[in-house]
Amino acid sequence: MTKKTQSRRPTESTLSIGPLLAAPSVLKALGADVGKVLAEAGFTRHQFDNPDNLISYRSMGRLFARGVAHTGCEQLGLLVGMQGGLHSLGLVGQLVKYSKNVESALRGLERHFHLRVRGASLVLQVDGRYARMGHVVHSRVEATDHINDGALAEVFNVLRVLCGPTWTPTEVQLSRRMPADVRPFKRFFKAPLRFDADFHAVVFSSDWLAQPLPALDAELRRLMTKEIRRLEHLHGDDFAEQVRSVLRSSIATNEISAGHVAGLFSIRSRTLARRLASAGTGFRELLDETRFDAATQMLADTSLDINQIAAALGYARSSVFIRSFRRWSGNTPAAWRAQHDRAAWAPTGSGAQ
Repeated sequence: MTKKTQSRRPTESTLSIGPLLAAPSVLKALGADVGKVLAEAGFTRHQFDNPDNLISYRSMGRLFARGVAHTGCEQLGLLVGMQGGLHSLGLVGQLVKYSKNVESALRGLERHFHLRVRGASLVLQVDGRYARMGHVVHSRVEATDHINDGALAEVFNVLRVLCGPTWTPTEVQLSRRMPADVRPFKRFFKAPLRFDADFHAVVFSSDWLAQPLPALDAELRRLMTKEIRRLEHLHGDDFAEQVRSVLRSSIATNEISAGHVAGLFSIRSRTLARRLASAGTGFRELLDETRFDAATQMLADTSLDINQIAAALGYARSSVFIRSFRRWSGNTPAAWRAQHDRAAWAPTGSGAQ
C-alpha cells in the first residue's frame, strides 16, 4: 500500500459501547482484576455507564486482547456477545421490531447498522433455500476474531427474537481457527460449526424471512423512522467511506465489480468513478485497500490456505493474489502470516460438529 493510499484512509473506526457493556461483569466472573484490564486497554469504568458512549475499534480490540491475556479465556468475545442483542443497538435495534417481516427487519438492520457501528457491516445473503446473516470488520485490529465472535452472538440473539423460540440455524460459520475448546460455541449456538469460513455468519432456512412480525404502533414507527433519517443526515459518511463499507460486504458475497457496487448506490459506473475521483481516490484503489484488510484478517485468524483466501477475495488465480499482496505489504502472504500469527495455541481444523 502506498503512503498516498494510506493517508486517505479513515483514521479511526468507532462504535457505541453498548455491545461491550457486559465486558466488566464477564471479566470479573472469569477471575480477572477488572480495573487492571480496563486500564491496560485504555478504558475507565464510567465509559460503561452509557451505552451510547463512543469508543474506537482499536480500543475494543485492545480490551479483548488484554482480557484474554489476563484470563486465558479464548471464548471471551463470545461470552460478552452472548449478553447482547437488539437492546445493544439502541434506536436502530428498536426500529427493526416495527418491520413487516423478518427479512425487512434484517434488511433494515443491515442498512442502518453504520449509525451504531463505524468500521463493520452486517450482511444478509439469500441464496435459494438458505439465508445467512453475517458480520464483517472492515479493517483488522487486535483480537478481530473475538470482535467477530461477539458480534455473531448478538446476530444470533437478534434472529432468535425476530423468528421466535422454534427457530434454529442450519450452520454457524466462523472466520477464525478452531479454538482448543469449542464447547462454549456448541452450547450457545446449538448448531453445526464451521471454522475457517470466509466470514462470520449464521446460516438458516430462507423460509424464515417471510415470517411476519407482530403489528406495532404505526405512529411510533413513523417517529422512529424520522429520527433514523435525521441521524443518517447528521452522521453520514463521505462517499469514499460508504464505498469502502459496501466493498467489504461485497467481498464477503463475492460481488466486487464496479457495476455491482454502483448499482447498490443506484448510479452508473461512470458516476461512481467521477464521485470517487472528486474524493481523491478510485474504485480500484479502494478495492485493493479492502482486499488487503480482508486478506490480513484471514491470514491471521484462520487456517485457510493461500488458494482458499485468494478465491474468497475474488481472484481467479492465487498467483495474482500473491503478486498483489506483495505489492501492498512488501511480503508474500505466507511470510506475512508467519510474522503475524497470534494463534499458535490453536489446532488447525475446518469444522466441529
